[in-house]
Amino acid sequence: MERQPIVLTRPRHRHPGRQPCRRQQGMVLIYALIVLVAMMLAGVALVRSVNTGSQIAGNVGFRQDAVATADRATQMAIDLLYDKLEALPESLDADIPSIGYYASVDDDLDPTGNGLAANTRKLIDWGDVAGSGDDFCKAFPDSSYATCDYTPNAGADGKGVVVVNGNAASYIVFRMCDVAGSHASGVAKCATQTTAAVNECQGAINYENEGHCATGGASTPLYRILVRTVGARNTVSYTETVVHF
Repeated sequence: MERQPIVLTRPRHRHPGRQPCRRQQGMVLIYALIVLVAMMLAGVALVRSVNTGSQIAGNVGFRQDAVATADRATQMAIDLLYDKLEALPESLDADIPSIGYYASVDDDLDPTGNGLAANTRKLIDWGDVAGSGDDFCKAFPDSSYATCDYTPNAGADGKGVVVVNGNAASYIVFRMCDVAGSHASGVAKCATQTTAAVNECQGAINYENEGHCATGGASTPLYRILVRTVGARNTVSYTETVVHF
């Protein structure tokens, strides 16, 4: 009689807290990619921030360098005025366009071209200083200004009276009078500075009293020196100085 094998089986108990295994759906990879993209964007923003800071610092440096060049051009203009007055004071009663000097100043003068776009304004033909391709007058529509005839002193070659480290400066001088002519004889009314040591209106700058006060005293016209400097990376600087002698 054959014996049948006895098979023993262990009962399987399912734990209520254990969940059956499921296949992975790749969510970890998606989260990793999102974090990676965020880190890349943060890195790009940091690089742009550093570049912007460097550009700002560089622009400030260029502007300071341009202003330093303008100071030298201003001193040249002062020396020129002084030499003219020493040689023949009456020589400054008339315009001398060849050296960038004008014996009167117009109320509609717009030195930088950034004033109101009124068709009565008068521009300065700063020209193509330093060969930068900067044709100042052609940058504005003809209908936006009345004239662009004032010419600065830009040196013998037209590239600036001062050229330093790539900066080229030119200047123009206006005597602060209403018209050309002699200030001493009263033809021209000028903003003046009195030379009297004690004077109740000393320092008055206007055309009405011409610097003459009740106590008298000699007075000399004021001169307005405008300097435009073209530097690196199209840096443009304007400076203004008022002097008297």
